Amino acid sequence: MSTAAGPIRILVCEDSRTYAAALRRTLEYDGDITVTAVCTSAEEAIATLRRLEPDLVTMDIELPGMSGLEAVEQIMGSRPTPILVLSSHVGPQTRAAAAALAAGALEALAKDDLDLGQPGGAAAAAFRRRVKLLSRARVIRHPRSRLRQRRPPPTRGALREAAAIGIVASTGGPQVLGTVLAGLPATFPVPVLVVQHIAAGFIDGLVHWLDGAIPLPVRLAEDGARLEPGIWVAPEGAHLKLARSGLLVLDRVGDSGLHRPSGDVLLASLAEAVGAAAVAVVLTGMGRDGAAGAVKVLEAGGLAIAQDENTSAVFGMPKAASELGVDLVLAPPEIATTLAALRADRARTRR
Repeated sequence: MSTAAGPIRILVCEDSRTYAAALRRTLEYDGDITVTAVCTSAEEAIATLRRLEPDLVTMDIELPGMSGLEAVEQIMGSRPTPILVLSSHVGPQTRAAAAALAAGALEALAKDDLDLGQPGGAAAAAFRRRVKLLSRARVIRHPRSRLRQRRPPPTRGALREAAAIGIVASTGGPQVLGTVLAGLPATFPVPVLVVQHIAAGFIDGLVHWLDGAIPLPVRLAEDGARLEPGIWVAPEGAHLKLARSGLLVLDRVGDSGLHRPSGDVLLASLAEAVGAAAVAVVLTGMGRDGAAGAVKVLEAGGLAIAQDENTSAVFGMPKAASELGVDLVLAPPEIATTLAALRADRARTRR
């Protein structure tokens, strides 16, 4: 690993030599990032990783031989390292990229969204800043079996009844979402609304992957739909809210702040709609989104939970929520157990 004073060391796994060369020029433009190796296959990347111990790996998904998804699973199961997935395809068909995120990759970006032709431009500079932040993220061992692990005993402090659960996640969130949602039984009666910050074009693939990986149905939220048991995920570019009528609302024009969808907007709407029957969960991510919304839930008499530092890839959002005040600070399996112990409150419009 690089020292605090040394450059950030990147391993690039990319089978297109032309794209790899452009990516290298962009990453190394400022002189504080070094591409220590360019590997054209996942097998080569895994072997090189053991020798070079880079700070971050960029991983293509479609590779000759072993796929990028398989490589992410091997790396995160044996030698956890921050991984940034770069994909040529986005949309519902990108389940492999979504699965890579669930296996522990920190983020996924569409190759077409990276302007590698102008390494000195603003977009390239923003990309390098993102890479630097990701290279410092905490990553943990993540064997595939973790989604099916036995749940620990119920955690103290859970509400006996709940009408709706709001979950907010950002960097490293898909992995944790997979763990938490897999811990809920197929008969879980309390609806779950999710805001996951993710690059444009990847939310559909994440929803499709989760729907096939966990017991509960997972759907993109639709404007005007009545809230029912299952997982409802905010679509790209829209705030997700719950109205007092029990209907979902998608707001594409309201003040977005730093994020649209916003976790604060979602959680505040739950506090307004169902009061003490609201549950807020703030997971790993950069920034503060979800913290103010969790406070709104607490003020309404609801339950607020933050992910603990040891299991957070980035302890930004859960730290902000913890500092403002939450009921519980838990690891993902404990969050799942706490939520699974909730009973449905059928009076969904309590105020």
